[in-house]
Amino acid sequence: MSAVLVAGSYGSYAESSTTFGGARESAVGRSRLRLTRRGRAVFTALAAIPIVLLVASLVLGSGGAVAEVDGATGANLAYLTVADGESLWSIAESLAPQADPRDVIDEIMRLNGLDDSVVQPGQRLALPAQP
Repeated sequence: MSAVLVAGSYGSYAESSTTFGGARESAVGRSRLRLTRRGRAVFTALAAIPIVLLVASLVLGSGGAVAEVDGATGANLAYLTVADGESLWSIAESLAPQADPRDVIDEIMRLNGLDDSVVQPGQRLALPAQP
């Protein structure tokens, strides 16, 4: 097949040579992979799925077990069901009035695997044995 080159308003020789013949084929052969914004988002989401599943399994599988007290067994622990309006502070003061309530609260939180000092009515708590 032959091409006719026309100078003028239709374009230059360089433009017409890229649209005809082997120049266009070689440009297509050299194309690089391009990802659009949506493609990058999908690729990132697919790559993140195994990481998210791993983290979720580690968090859910590491349940909060009752911490072991130095040589203590379950027989040395007393249990209390939290009543409406009770807080860890009031429980600590009634449990050990002579001790610092903050230390007793820390021990109760450690025994029960609590992340914060908020307790709900009806919650059963293990209390440290008092001498």
